[in-house]
Amino acid sequence: MYQSVLSDTRFHDLLLEFDRELADHARSAGCGKCRGVLHSARYWRKPRGRTCRVGPDHDQRFSFCCARDGCRSRTTPASLRFLGRKVYLATIVVLVSMMQHGVTDGRLARLNGVIGVDRRTVLRWLQWWRDAFTATAFWRNARAAFSPPVEQDRLPATLLERFRGEAGERLIALLRLITPITGGKAHIF
Repeated sequence: MYQSVLSDTRFHDLLLEFDRELADHARSAGCGKCRGVLHSARYWRKPRGRTCRVGPDHDQRFSFCCARDGCRSRTTPASLRFLGRKVYLATIVVLVSMMQHGVTDGRLARLNGVIGVDRRTVLRWLQWWRDAFTATAFWRNARAAFSPPVEQDRLPATLLERFRGEAGERLIALLRLITPITGGKAHIF
């Protein structure tokens, strides 16, 4: 079901547009330390897991640096495309981690053939969802919004199940929810 979403360039273009909006909002807020003007300081990423061709602008992470001498603080806005410092795209980390029937050798072989992810990486992601993610202040606050409570041992699948709409809409809703942990301040749409 999600394979068609991941191979759709329009979906990736939409995520890039959302990231541009988050970047514009962060830039208009100014420097978080001194309120100075922010200049563009994008940097290149080499994201893994994309199954379609997109332009080179999809591989840039929006970021800013304060123009004021003596400050030069960096501001990196939240993102729907990148999940912190993880090498794989956020969509891949979410979808591969939510394999509902477990990580079998056959599934891993197919995944490795399509996106180049191995068993150890998938197991690290699963551990991250169950241990590091659930320990964040963000999740301790966000989980209170879900009733009945989210089954933490089935993350991120149980989160994705809480959203309505088509596959792409549900995935975007989940990515929007977790923007506070993507490396910057979130602006909820």
